[in-house]
Amino acid sequence: MTYVVTESCINCKHTDCVDVCPVDCFVEGPNFLAIDPDTCIDCSLCVAECPVEAIFAEDDVPEDQRDFIRINAQAAKAWSPLTEKKPAPADAEHWAQVKDKRALLEMA
Repeated sequence: MTYVVTESCINCKHTDCVDVCPVDCFVEGPNFLAIDPDTCIDCSLCVAECPVEAIFAEDDVPEDQRDFIRINAQAAKAWSPLTEKKPAPADAEHWAQVKDKRALLEMA
């Protein structure tokens, strides 16, 4: 089992989770973070650190977010690793309150 970043992270991109990851399994895209399922060791340290509650164990991903399992795997192959905490975007708190952000996900 791996951990999965879901829709709540879109445009928030808090990196508190990255700071605690012992194996550097996070990758960074234009407006989203993802977890490389091949690197994740299922330690769960990232879950408690996510201020927008965007990270779930694969088996616990909400039904309407299950496509993020595939999205994280695809992103892990395309995006660069992120190994240090960075400041969140200036408008992250605004985006943390927004629901239904899936259409805003930038995969390029």
